[in-house]
Amino acid sequence: MYDFTIIGGGIIGLSTAYSLKKAYPRAKISVMEKESTLASHQTGRNSGVIHSGVYYKPGSLKARMAKQGSASMVEFCKEHGIDHDVCGKVLVATHEEELPRMDALYERVQQNKINVTKIGREGLLEIEPHVNGLAALKVPTTGIVNYKQVTEKLASLITEAGVDLFLDTKVKNIEEVKEEVVIDTNRGSFKTGFLINCAGLHSDRLVEMAHIHTDIKIVPFRGEYFTLADEKRHLVKGLIYPIPNPAFPFLGVHLTRMIDGSVHAGPNAVLSLKREGYHKTAFSPKDTFDVLTYPGFWKMAGANLQEGWKEMVRSFHKKTFVKSLQRLVPDIQPDDVIPAKAGVRAQAMLKDGRLVDDFQIIPGKRSIHVCNAPSPAATASLEIGKEIVKQIPVPRQIKVG
Repeated sequence: MYDFTIIGGGIIGLSTAYSLKKAYPRAKISVMEKESTLASHQTGRNSGVIHSGVYYKPGSLKARMAKQGSASMVEFCKEHGIDHDVCGKVLVATHEEELPRMDALYERVQQNKINVTKIGREGLLEIEPHVNGLAALKVPTTGIVNYKQVTEKLASLITEAGVDLFLDTKVKNIEEVKEEVVIDTNRGSFKTGFLINCAGLHSDRLVEMAHIHTDIKIVPFRGEYFTLADEKRHLVKGLIYPIPNPAFPFLGVHLTRMIDGSVHAGPNAVLSLKREGYHKTAFSPKDTFDVLTYPGFWKMAGANLQEGWKEMVRSFHKKTFVKSLQRLVPDIQPDDVIPAKAGVRAQAMLKDGRLVDDFQIIPGKRSIHVCNAPSPAATASLEIGKEIVKQIPVPRQIKVG
């Protein structure tokens, strides 16, 4: 019998275990992961950016936790010797019509109290000599890291502290009863006093298993990346982002220097017909049925038809993808980019077609469910873990200290 059981071996699940063990050192805690390795999905397949919180609605969990999480992630990396670089980034306006959007974003940044500076073309070229831009926002607190390494360090710390980590353990059913939660898995049944669902791409299905009614459905969007050829890495010094279009829910194609020195280009965002579908041909009948029979998907698709079509074209036509990059760095040519591994974003959607914009944490009787934690969740992971611990109604028998 465990005091707490966490489902999901990504950075959110392990950050939660880390915070729990700090708060309740005597508690018996377990983490279950269905894969044979940790950080197999969103955590291990993202762009490795330590976000500053530029984009998020003032007062939202994302705004607060991205800002706090950026600082705590850098502090964690320093404490444990994890390679990282606070290299900064620029958000570039390449056309006149983007300048009002840049100004509006700058005003939002001021509300979030983030250190951002407006710079003109001359200042931009000092930072990124090969960029095409009229003006930009300079964000000095943005950084880069390998989140898989962060997850591995968290795993080492929690197992040393006595947390049981079960790999190759797939949850089949959840039953919340009066005094405990029974978790049926492919490795038998486990009992716990409290369950924490950090299952990412499958988080909504675990909510259903726990018999909690929500309107949320996870809709998977594949983000496809390219890598710049080694001889063209010099074209990008740090992180180069476009000014986002607020009418479209994703940030647009950008260029990111990774912690290993490589430069990633992307991602685009296309519907994935499999929740863990990292290839264009990936298909799951169940996952596809779930999306195509969900009324919210069709409402969202209709509202974003033009942008969605552009994303699909970029997915299948490399030259079109490269044209998006050339808006930022004109010297990049089709032969300069090489396909890289894709990721899938677990995006929560409502029945009315709205994408859930903020982190979503849903309480159950003896459980908590993290049902929307896409970017910047990796940046905010240590803060999300602390927030979950705050929300847990801890049983009396668990002693602090």
